[in-house]
Amino acid sequence: MTKLLLVSGNANLPLSEKIAKRLNQRLGKTLISQFGDGETRVEILEPVRDRNVYIIQPTSMPTNHHTMELLLIADALKRAEAYRIIAVIPYFGYARQNKPLDSIIAPISAKVVADLLKTVGIDHVITVDLHTEPGDIFFEKSIHNLSTTQLFLDDLIETMSHKKDFNPLVVSPDTGGVARAKAFAKKLNNSELVVIDKHRPNPNDVKIRNMSGNVKDRDCVIIDDMIDTGNTLCSAARALKAEGAGSVIAYITHPVLSGEAVKNVGDSSIDELVVTDTIVLSAAAKACKKIRVHSVAMLIAKEIAR
Repeated sequence: MTKLLLVSGNANLPLSEKIAKRLNQRLGKTLISQFGDGETRVEILEPVRDRNVYIIQPTSMPTNHHTMELLLIADALKRAEAYRIIAVIPYFGYARQNKPLDSIIAPISAKVVADLLKTVGIDHVITVDLHTEPGDIFFEKSIHNLSTTQLFLDDLIETMSHKKDFNPLVVSPDTGGVARAKAFAKKLNNSELVVIDKHRPNPNDVKIRNMSGNVKDRDCVIIDDMIDTGNTLCSAARALKAEGAGSVIAYITHPVLSGEAVKNVGDSSIDELVVTDTIVLSAAAKACKKIRVHSVAMLIAKEIAR
């Protein structure tokens, strides 16, 4: 571990500190500031030559600013002759924009970001529950996508161990998340899987069209990779309760929680929303009694140690 160096951007210092503590390491000294016009300035205050350097930096809101921090840190390390540069991006912003859109001229933004990361000298990427397949982010074999399935499964079993007659059923809130939910259901004693079919007549407007199974009196466990506005999750919870679900708990990795999301969750039919600390929660989210946080620090630290 003597050649290991951990550095952090400003996106999620609490998570970076937890990872460093798990590894019995300290975070490398950096100075990240901004000029008056908003330009980012980076200084690395550690010797990095011939060291394996891990940059811990989710590209969460403000996404462009945190992405630029990551790029500039990597360029500084490359110029200082770091042996290997690994970007730990727990939440990978722009992952949703991984395909060209029909009928309009638009970029493949995920590829643009991936190309930038390679250009500044990043050799490998570690991320958590990527929104799409790793190959679709154009890193080919140089990306390792960690899964929270076991983390969430252990939490669910511990949380529900005191509940009598716990009768779980796994729910995918849309057809795009079926593979993730199916993997969770398989580990949860091959639990039944229900898929909700939704459509968006307008942006941020979610309508439930169909539900693939019977949820009456069941403890519904919704599995998904991110919650943004909360409209999909809240609509799914409302539909499940309307069909007689006994309880609804959601395990969602990335708490983007933009706009009125926290209020939406607080006012919804969800009994509990469990998220991770890939993104720092706002004060409002921390105060919401329905939201609980589970850390991914150990998950990431084990991967770095390997």
